[in-house]
Amino acid sequence: VQLQASGGGLVQAGGSLRLSCATSGFTFEDYAIGWFRQAPGKEREAVSCISLSEGITSYAKSVKSRFTISKDNAKHTVYLQMNSLKPEDTAVYYCNLYGTSVYGQGTLVTVSS
Repeated sequence: VQLQASGGGLVQAGGSLRLSCATSGFTFEDYAIGWFRQAPGKEREAVSCISLSEGITSYAKSVKSRFTISKDNAKHTVYLQMNSLKPEDTAVYYCNLYGTSVYGQGTLVTVSS
């Protein structure tokens, strides 16, 4: 099983980024993918999750209405569209095969004020 997160970078407050999580090694529709983030000195927190069969989504209260999670079954890829970014969104973002200990390598998002 492999998860490859990408798309992080430096953006000004109010800007947007789209993260991608390319997956392989498992039956895509049998699982869910979650996005987590960890800011310096803080605990890792859940950001969003999507079931890969029905596309049911969930969001942390702090990102709801700003972030959108989606999937492309043909590409076995999950996306996290992040709009109206805030400095407090600065963190390393990880995708996770939900309910397992499998994480991608992380992609750094830095939002400047």
